[in-house]
Amino acid sequence: MAADNNDKNGSRQPLLKNRYHENCPGCKVDQDKEMHRGLPVKQLLNVWMVTLCTALPVSCLFPFLYFMVRDFGVAKTEADVSSYAGYVGSSFMFGRALTSIPWGMFADRYGRKNAIVIGLVAVIVFNTLFGLSTSYWMAVSTRFLLGILNGSLGPIKAYATELFREEHQALGLSTFSSAWGIALVIGPALGGYLAEPVEKYPHVFPKGSLFDKFPYFLPCFIISVFALAVLVACIWLPETLHNHNVGNEFTDDAEALEKGITGKTVQKTENLLLNWPLMSSIIVYCIFSLHDMAYTEVFSLWAVSPLKLGGLNYSTDDVGNVLSISGFSLLLYQIFLYPAVQKVCGPVRLTHISAAISIPLLQMYPFIALLPGFAMNLLITIASVLKFCLSATIITGFFILQNRAVEQHQRGAANGIAMTGMSISKAVGPAGGGAVLTWSQKRVNASFLPGSHMAFFVLNLVEALGAAMMFKPFLAEKEETASEQLE
Repeated sequence: MAADNNDKNGSRQPLLKNRYHENCPGCKVDQDKEMHRGLPVKQLLNVWMVTLCTALPVSCLFPFLYFMVRDFGVAKTEADVSSYAGYVGSSFMFGRALTSIPWGMFADRYGRKNAIVIGLVAVIVFNTLFGLSTSYWMAVSTRFLLGILNGSLGPIKAYATELFREEHQALGLSTFSSAWGIALVIGPALGGYLAEPVEKYPHVFPKGSLFDKFPYFLPCFIISVFALAVLVACIWLPETLHNHNVGNEFTDDAEALEKGITGKTVQKTENLLLNWPLMSSIIVYCIFSLHDMAYTEVFSLWAVSPLKLGGLNYSTDDVGNVLSISGFSLLLYQIFLYPAVQKVCGPVRLTHISAAISIPLLQMYPFIALLPGFAMNLLITIASVLKFCLSATIITGFFILQNRAVEQHQRGAANGIAMTGMSISKAVGPAGGGAVLTWSQKRVNASFLPGSHMAFFVLNLVEALGAAMMFKPFLAEKEETASEQLE
């Protein structure tokens, strides 16, 4: 049997040779993977651009959200602004939590590409409307609707797994998490540099213009224009889902065919909620997602808070500078360091190491704030770079575990479950982070963990809980089948 799969030169031929369906887009992708064994630069760029565009609206509001909510006049005191800002940040994730599983099922049935296109359209429409918000409730509503209709992040993770050969899947998912992480940095940078442009760039944006009436519209507009360009580019995006009919002998899943699974076996769909390797990785992933979103909210609000409340008194430009440097550093790390380190350590061990380093790093933030000028700015920037790299390492490890725990025909739904849990966690994150920061800033004179020390301590409790759950017997990995071990 093995001899039949080797040509006269002794090279191994794919088991699926001559079994590809001519008009199936998934089979075309599989054929392309067999023919091209080098680094898939074009595919990496596709995943990176789509993920970046979809994730940018998640975080672009953080640098100016404090000022936007303050301008709406809904907060009674200055310390209460953080709480109201948290609700705006949570509304997006709450909306996405309601629809992530249906979007995953949609992607499994109608294709990853269709789900991605609809998500991009939602970004163009509702991100623009958010920038034009004239009241607090309009801001909350547009973010909520954007979350409901932006269901493409789950399908993109499945897409990143299916688009690459097995040896490049870690790089593909690393590209996804890199783009996500960079979006959480570039988004705030755009928000920081481009919010209130009439005040910052009066020679370019005169008083009385559209951007004077809507001071927070420009960063949202730029992201929406970028989303429009990516939407046009999606015309050439390949579809990875197999759509041919199931026969008596062969399956519609080329991945399953290569593993010797019959069509009837594939038809018997596993209950994903009983798949413990999948569910355990999703649960721990959700805890770290809660931490990451709460950290993003707390850091942005803490940085712009006045010194009397324990903040850094940064401007939106200062926050943008820190996050821009962090984003560029994260990009270099994900491209050049992460794939090699992941090969040596494995995704689980690497997440253990990253979580262990993150805890003391995070608790150092309030002490760094006590340093003078340049030293404080330098160390805050270094800490931010390390924090984003460590967080991206943890999240990428769980992406790999989740997508390896299921077959292709359930990968969209599995990622939908993960996105639902993650969205719920990230909906709680901004509201919880804002509330904790407000509480901590009201106790700046406390004897135990005063001011921002308490906020970062609470963040560390969440991080420590996730780290404790990353060990067996709680976290399980999928066992390889006999056919997988032979490959």
